[in-house]
Amino acid sequence: MLADVTPLTVMGVHSAKIDRYLPGSARPVDNPEPRIPAAKPPALVCYRHIHLNYDGRTHMRLPLVGSRHFGVTTFNTLRQHGVDIVRVVVHDGEDRLAAAGRAVGIEVVVQADPKRVEASEIAPATDLIVTAHSHARVTKAALAASKLGGIGYHPSLLPRHRGIAAIEWTIKEGDPIAGGTVYHLADRMDAGAIAIQEWCFVRKGETARELWERIMRATYAYAE
Repeated sequence: MLADVTPLTVMGVHSAKIDRYLPGSARPVDNPEPRIPAAKPPALVCYRHIHLNYDGRTHMRLPLVGSRHFGVTTFNTLRQHGVDIVRVVVHDGEDRLAAAGRAVGIEVVVQADPKRVEASEIAPATDLIVTAHSHARVTKAALAASKLGGIGYHPSLLPRHRGIAAIEWTIKEGDPIAGGTVYHLADRMDAGAIAIQEWCFVRKGETARELWERIMRATYAYAE
């Protein structure tokens, strides 16, 4: 864990104690004031419905929906942990995530609609859909085709800063804290139940790229 990303359970700090750091101006209902999570919540789903390979190890079968650097980072991390990525779903066949999948012989499917992921694009016998840097909505039918639905990652402390450019809005709004959220996919974008959140303080003068990289590393470290 990064030195400046301290788990709240270790710090023992309640969100009320940092109220003095939070902006005092009124916010829209859909973009509430940032709050440090009161505690690290337990996983909301027990991922037991998985396949066994020949040596008896447990492996989940999942399609990865995503793009670009974060998609590739997630792809590599999941494979390192023994996850069976059965299909890569991308909006652009030339994306680097597509190239990473083809390089190791994994099937690559290009979305018919860049804004939607259909059930036909999800691999058969899928346990869990995972999205990483995807701006497409996974349809209800696609989620229903997966035994455990799906999870996604968003670089903010949801429900704050839903949608695109979350990091940029974090800095623009002067938020003193930022974070990343792993959440269960739902019909609305970035609106499903929260599974994991990790947070860090925003450094003075930090760029969106620098903050994004710290949030991503912190969330990965926690999730592992």
